[in-house]
Amino acid sequence: MFQAELERTLREALPSEPRPEETPRPLLPIRLWSPDESRFGLITVQRRRITRKGVKPIGAFQQKFESFYLYGAVEPATGESYFQEADPCNSQSFGEYLKGLSEAFPDSFNLLLVDNGRHHTAKKLEVPENVRRVFLPPYSPELNPIERFWQAMKAGVAWLAFETLDPLRERV
Repeated sequence: MFQAELERTLREALPSEPRPEETPRPLLPIRLWSPDESRFGLITVQRRRITRKGVKPIGAFQQKFESFYLYGAVEPATGESYFQEADPCNSQSFGEYLKGLSEAFPDSFNLLLVDNGRHHTAKKLEVPENVRRVFLPPYSPELNPIERFWQAMKAGVAWLAFETLDPLRERV
């Protein structure tokens, strides 16, 4: 269903042609981004470890309830990326992230393939002129390439215990 509707959805997201009485806008190159957010905290990220059969893996573990969110977007075609820390994760911080992305890439029209998270769909969300959101089908994280990036990032901090958020931020 999503694949069948994708072309129409993308056409609707693109800026419309100016009417003859309007001043023509310069055409900007179109960039397709895959954005999302992930939470990083002091609770130890656990992953599989190779052990003998019947032996539980041993690793440092802590359960401190401090965290921060990292918004990120990757452009699969080029591998270029943009990241911004946010706390808390809400529509206001997502709006600030969109503004930052827009300012970082002002010379392009930026299409963002976003999930249907509450803060991505908020009515009060201010979306910059050179940014459009294209919504992925509900409950389909496998369609968002940045999800694999977050898995790799969390694998890099798996089984590590950090005393405070600062060393975790440096590691991430």
